[in-house]
Amino acid sequence: MMLRWGKEHDHESEEMEVIGFNVLGSGDEGVIKSNNNNKRLVIRSSRIKVWMARAITTVLIWTSVVQIMSIGELWGPRFLKGMPYYCFNHHPSDSSSQAIVEKPFVLPHNRAIVLPPKRIYKNNGYLVVSCNGGLNQMRAAICDMVAIARHLNATLIVPELDKTSFWADPSEFQDIFDVDNFIASLRDEVRILKQLPPRLKRRVKLGLFHSLPPVSWSGISYYEKQILPLLRKHKVLHLNRTDARLANNGLPLEIQRLRCRVNFQALRFTSQIEELGRRIVSILRSRGPFLVLHLRYEMDMLAFSGCTHGCDSKEVEELTRMRYAYPWWKEKVINSELKRQDGLCPLTPEEIALILTALGIDQTYQVYIAAGEIYGGRRRMQNLLSAFPNVVRKETLLEPSDLMYFQNHSSQMAALDYLVSLESDIFIPTYDGNMAKVVEGHRRFLGFKKTIQLDRKILVRLIDQYNNGSLSWDEFSDVVKKVHANRMGSQKRRVVIPERPKEEDYFYSNPQECLQLQDEPLMRST
Repeated sequence: MMLRWGKEHDHESEEMEVIGFNVLGSGDEGVIKSNNNNKRLVIRSSRIKVWMARAITTVLIWTSVVQIMSIGELWGPRFLKGMPYYCFNHHPSDSSSQAIVEKPFVLPHNRAIVLPPKRIYKNNGYLVVSCNGGLNQMRAAICDMVAIARHLNATLIVPELDKTSFWADPSEFQDIFDVDNFIASLRDEVRILKQLPPRLKRRVKLGLFHSLPPVSWSGISYYEKQILPLLRKHKVLHLNRTDARLANNGLPLEIQRLRCRVNFQALRFTSQIEELGRRIVSILRSRGPFLVLHLRYEMDMLAFSGCTHGCDSKEVEELTRMRYAYPWWKEKVINSELKRQDGLCPLTPEEIALILTALGIDQTYQVYIAAGEIYGGRRRMQNLLSAFPNVVRKETLLEPSDLMYFQNHSSQMAALDYLVSLESDIFIPTYDGNMAKVVEGHRRFLGFKKTIQLDRKILVRLIDQYNNGSLSWDEFSDVVKKVHANRMGSQKRRVVIPERPKEEDYFYSNPQECLQLQDEPLMRST
């Protein structure tokens, strides 16, 4: 309407200019005065029309806004499901308290977010968290820190990710995980903010906060007795080096289930990562069944562990130099062969080729390599490629432009491998690192999907016996199959070793409190 009114006004102005031109050309002064008076009347009338139009338009716009706001209050949750909750909710006051809401929440996949009610509680302080390590080490730490913040009635600041580790990945939390989903989906458990309030940020800049690494494998009483008083005293508490700081066992059931909820529901990857992960899986599925081989035979892993089996003298020297170059890698002098015999080394590509064949894996299967660059390159991969010609990786399935955004971001690349690993027909890790453990637990949660947990200590002895002629191929294959008959990711109880938490089963590899077990059925949120 404004556009039409504007055009009418311009048309009237053009008419006046034409009239004035004609009259001025007549030479009659009386007529000129008369026309000038008429011109003033026309201009005044035109201005009144414009102002009336503007007034009417303003009234109409504000009427529409009021109606939309009224509808929004009634229907807002339906129309605004996809918006972050802070768009139409306020944070509770720190001093307010209310009964804890225990209603379970599930994010429906590929559906709009249905926000749970906020849990309102008296805030004991703000928990700032700095994670360390690779993607899955940080993932587990985030789950632990959410559970701790919930138990201590603290406000959690979105965790800071490690940028100084070996991989030097500059990614922020929101570059890997859907931060709005993380905050909104957990709001009935814990208040999470993207950053400290301005007043507290100024205090932190002045050094008015406390920082410490929690004690490893601690029970909840440690956080109640040691951490909570510090939180109340300083109001801002910074926890660094947060990996493995919460015990595997002996924790309240609600804490264990909250760890699962964070891991399996709240920590959703960004839409860009999930979309590309789905595309990789779609390509693989279109070509037939596939297994994911987490082949942890990368330079950093070998240098860190000191495992050099199958390497030549130059490679051994190179790996040793690298180990000494990183002062925080504490173990320097390592007997590689002794460590291998104890089952503490990642299996080599040559060894894994024998094992997959012995297990009876179909040679037509696609073998997706979930790893970085394999040390030794194609020379070390030759046996595996000969036994399983359909070896692929994300770099061979996608165009370089597809991965351009993720280059030099190791955690984002690992996130793609994580998604493919979850969807594979079989998952086989060659080393029990953080990714192997967390993926194993996630596949259990998804219905005990087949995950072959290789017994490296037994396998390296069997391989040596086969290579030196002590075992025939049939004997070797039979023993390998028998050893792993009950190591396929099926139901089992976590091994608990009191006073030795590092040696017991890891919570995230078998979160039994969150699984639907046949002997003790647990209700899983639906």
